Amino acid sequence: MFKFKYALLIFFISLLSVSCSSDNDEDDGNTPGIDKTANLQGLGDSATQLLSDTEFTSMNIEIVYVNGFAPSETALANFKSFLEERTFKPDGIKISLRAVSSSGKAPFSIDEIVEIEQETRTAYNAGDEIAVYIYIADGKSDKDEENKLTLGSAFRNTSMVLYGETIEDFASRPNAPIESDIEAAVLNHEFGHLFGLVDIGTEPQSDHKDDDSDGHCNVPDCLMRSSIEFGSGIIDEIEGGRIPQLGTHCIRDLQAAGGK
Repeated sequence: MFKFKYALLIFFISLLSVSCSSDNDEDDGNTPGIDKTANLQGLGDSATQLLSDTEFTSMNIEIVYVNGFAPSETALANFKSFLEERTFKPDGIKISLRAVSSSGKAPFSIDEIVEIEQETRTAYNAGDEIAVYIYIADGKSDKDEENKLTLGSAFRNTSMVLYGETIEDFASRPNAPIESDIEAAVLNHEFGHLFGLVDIGTEPQSDHKDDDSDGHCNVPDCLMRSSIEFGSGIIDEIEGGRIPQLGTHCIRDLQAAGGK
């Protein structure tokens, strides 16, 4: 039964999408007083900078959420532990949260998320601190289909979005995983893409790339796995609150790129 439930959560994570929207960026990074250029690069371009302490010894994660969609403390604790386990940041990882009003733009295209980032992001790389922006939207992705939902997208080297409404809807289904587990799984998975997984900035050390799904792993049970289909249609609660972890192949990739 546990294996069945675990497989269901992995499938749930497989509905995450990856999109690199550096081509959609309309901000030239020349805002007076702030050099944004380093944070306006392609997905995976800052993998080593995020993982190692060679250039940046600390990390500043700015989470901007729409009122009513704040992430749970449990999910944030799991997320921070995931980052500390995989990165060398001797001066620490700081996570700050700020609420904003709804943009009224749902359902969202990545272009619209980029515009929201331009309006709400305040944290950029400074000195020996690398900055990451996470937006938690009050709506869904415009790419959603009846049987394929997008829970989050990593779309730049230090930018990602979670679709809060989709996460809430999924968590409200009968016998679904609790919302904090879903949030943690999405946060960890999407940050895996910022780390360059799989083969989107971080070179694979072994053959584990899913040829049918860019940016994903073909190893069973890995956090970065794309699709495990099942027929029941019911997402059951995960026993013990277990969140899928990175497999050994993905961990080796990160270690080769400067991580733990």
